[in-house]
Amino acid sequence: MPILYLFYSDNGCSLEDISILKSVYSLVPVILDIPTSYLADSWGRKNCLIVGVLATFLGFLVYSLTASFAMFLVAEIILGIGQSMLSGADSALLYDSLMQEDREEEYLKYEGRVTMTGNISEAIAGVLGGAIAIVSLRYNFYAQCFVAFIGIPAAFMLKELDTKRPISNPISSIWKIIRFSLVDNPRLRYDILFSGVIGAATLTMAWMVLAILGVMFPGGDMNSLDYSNMNTLWTGIIWTALNMIVGIASLYSDSLTKVFGITKAYILILIFITLGYLVTALLIPYLGEFNNPFAAKMGTLCLLSLLFFYIVRGFVTPLLKGYINRQTHPEMRATVLSIRNFVIRIVFSIIFPVAGWICDNYTNDTQTNLSTALYFVAAVIFIPGALFLIAQKRSTQQPS
Repeated sequence: MPILYLFYSDNGCSLEDISILKSVYSLVPVILDIPTSYLADSWGRKNCLIVGVLATFLGFLVYSLTASFAMFLVAEIILGIGQSMLSGADSALLYDSLMQEDREEEYLKYEGRVTMTGNISEAIAGVLGGAIAIVSLRYNFYAQCFVAFIGIPAAFMLKELDTKRPISNPISSIWKIIRFSLVDNPRLRYDILFSGVIGAATLTMAWMVLAILGVMFPGGDMNSLDYSNMNTLWTGIIWTALNMIVGIASLYSDSLTKVFGITKAYILILIFITLGYLVTALLIPYLGEFNNPFAAKMGTLCLLSLLFFYIVRGFVTPLLKGYINRQTHPEMRATVLSIRNFVIRIVFSIIFPVAGWICDNYTNDTQTNLSTALYFVAAVIFIPGALFLIAQKRSTQQPS
């Protein structure tokens, strides 16, 4: 990701084009996530994971061999299919494995380790990707094909557990799970909706942070979001540090619920995620070259804001997925987790293209546009998030 904007820019894509590509990638799971996760519950987690990593490898192969927006769109669709096959099946297999040994209370710890491993790997990849990009931006996709290929034998080596549900009437069964998750169980419904909104917020920031760093560490014209002008050295260093922070913070997600309890933890997550957007948006117009003392102070505050946001991001995924897992049955766990992913992707696919359009078209000033886009995302995230928390509290106070 640290060099991805550079790659797109090198191939004639604007930020609006990038937001369309990433929205399409998100919309494919919106369509497929729930059916493919029902497939994981019925056909087997392992089988779906194998198909998922094969599709992921193929998607990066298409990226490696093409250079147009249309073919990038094809690659994103294939990658979206791969993500749909993986969605929910991985966490469900982990939870089921622990449950079989009466250790499900350790799920948050292990999900935290999964998040930590992923983010530290991503941080290392950011450094290696920057080095590879010196030779060629496209070489990163060759390396990505190799990394994706490693997942294929790894998926074949997984152990399937006996949690399959018989396939009788898939449409009826899927509808029953959706009804259980979003209608019959109010607490689970609002957990899923809140988790989806927060997940969309962190995913949106993961893409917008590159635009923020492009303003903070420009290599050229401050009034352009031409990513060939980004200072790739500083962008790579900050990107790596932020992902390391997410990985470390994820190890302590279970401690957050022990200290505050689940309700207070949810409130704190919403407040700090929203503040991360608002504070960063407030500071963006005052950023400039770091040899300007005032701009340097604003840049430091902006980095601290991002740092805190990414610490909270590290807590979020294991905590929210873990609490949803506790409220579901083994034979529907992958499907329920994918309903959560469905919400994340559909919210992201709506707000990120709008944010991308604002960044490219709102005014002639890049920093004003980026700041406005961040304010927009903060509002879109906070209002429904707060409403879901209020509804959740009321649902638990109603007599059963």
